[in-house]
Amino acid sequence: MATMTHLDEQGKAKMVDVTDKDNTVRRAVASGRVIMRPQTVDLIAAVGLPKGDVLAAARLAGIMAAKKTGVLIPLCHPLFLTAVDIAFFIRRDQGEIAIEATVKTVGKTGVEMEALTAVSVAALTIYDMCKAVDREMTLTDIRLVQKEGGKSDFNRQ
Repeated sequence: MATMTHLDEQGKAKMVDVTDKDNTVRRAVASGRVIMRPQTVDLIAAVGLPKGDVLAAARLAGIMAAKKTGVLIPLCHPLFLTAVDIAFFIRRDQGEIAIEATVKTVGKTGVEMEALTAVSVAALTIYDMCKAVDREMTLTDIRLVQKEGGKSDFNRQ
């Protein structure tokens, strides 16, 4: 099993030292879903909710969250992000909005946490904007899909 890189020899939390690592292109993709009633999906698609354009707000919230990940997650490095893209897939037949975030940088450490944070906050924003009409929404399946750059790549099967 791999060692825990965020723990020192005494088991105390530490920030990983990336000083000697090379700057490389890093990219990560994360996804998640918000499950809801089909009527709620219809309202989102028609921009028919009192709070306005749910997906526009969720997109901006996800981008902003990705940029603030180093502030939100204690041991994450603050990164200069070169791109953040948030895509939504409306699936009325499944009663869900699927979310995909792609984050890029050129740096010494990866952007997996930024992509996961973007998806999480976009999902929370969808919930916040729709809770008046559907309090039974479920945020689920938030996960890393792909990672490129650094020592290793990852592709979820």
